[in-house]
Amino acid sequence: MRRRAMALGALTLAVLLAACGKKEETLSLLVWEGYADPSFVHAFEESHHCKVVASYMGSSDELVAKLRGGSASNYDVISPSSDVATSIVRASLAAPLDLSKLPSYSQLSSKLRESPLVKLNGQTYGVPFMWGPNPLLYDTTVFAQPPDSWSVFWDPKFKAKVSVWDELTTMYMAAQILGYDKPDPGHLYNLSDAELEAVKKKLLELKPNIRKMWATGGELTNLFQNHEVVLAIGWPLMTNQLRKLNFPIGETIPRENTTGWIDHLVITAASSHKELAHAFLEYMIEAQTQKLVTDVTHYTPANPGAGQYLTADEKKGLHLDDLDAYMQRIYFWQDVPRRAKYNEIWNEVKAAQ
Repeated sequence: MRRRAMALGALTLAVLLAACGKKEETLSLLVWEGYADPSFVHAFEESHHCKVVASYMGSSDELVAKLRGGSASNYDVISPSSDVATSIVRASLAAPLDLSKLPSYSQLSSKLRESPLVKLNGQTYGVPFMWGPNPLLYDTTVFAQPPDSWSVFWDPKFKAKVSVWDELTTMYMAAQILGYDKPDPGHLYNLSDAELEAVKKKLLELKPNIRKMWATGGELTNLFQNHEVVLAIGWPLMTNQLRKLNFPIGETIPRENTTGWIDHLVITAASSHKELAHAFLEYMIEAQTQKLVTDVTHYTPANPGAGQYLTADEKKGLHLDDLDAYMQRIYFWQDVPRRAKYNEIWNEVKAAQ
């Protein structure tokens, strides 16, 4: 009996040691809101016996600051937008991808896949994931028709009823009002000192109408719900959230057009879980997962195959039925060579009383 007990004890110890050897991996994300929702992340955790932990960023500059500030090793996967993706790759903060581990990569939109944003020296450093505009959001109980120009933000009757994103991209909207996107929309990302001063002046004129600048999607959703604002620059994510709450929210792209973004999933150079990170990227760009992400964010999927899982109304809502025309109305963010100067001007706008 004693020998049997000892044998059982040894077996139990062996099982425990084996279990310790299979310690659950944790994958850490630093991504935009909506990109780690349990509705699609949980299935990956279960299939890969791991834990996904997400932190959310409020701006592209916050992402870059965290990566450059020595905390890059805290994150395995990030979701840089098209305004900072290239600089992150050039700064050697991203790991080159092994595309043989990403069979769904070939299914992604060729227009997005061939973008030079995350390519360097023949290597690919990111996969296009989701994209969309920065639309004008409005309370449909206040506007019988969608506002047709960003200039409505400056209308005196909307004093303290407007919200804008607490991020330098709000400057692009003011630059569009001033016509600096003509004839080249790319000029929005390389404004001269004189043009930046004019943008600053235009935004200072807007300040009486700004109730609050939002930093997260939840903040803007609450501002509309509480009827504190009736107009805002937002994301389709907020439109989707408010519609689910039965709030009368409208979304439009005014006649001046708007800016927008292409988000990529990137594995950090400092990640110690690169195999698991590759598996996560593959899962996230698969057509069925992309559909689940659009359910949460209302962003347009990079994998056109997601369309097979969408209803006709959902496809129309994501503009998959008029994709080329829709994309022409969006001036996708680009690298800003003088980003520090843009931030300086933006901070002056925020600080002004």
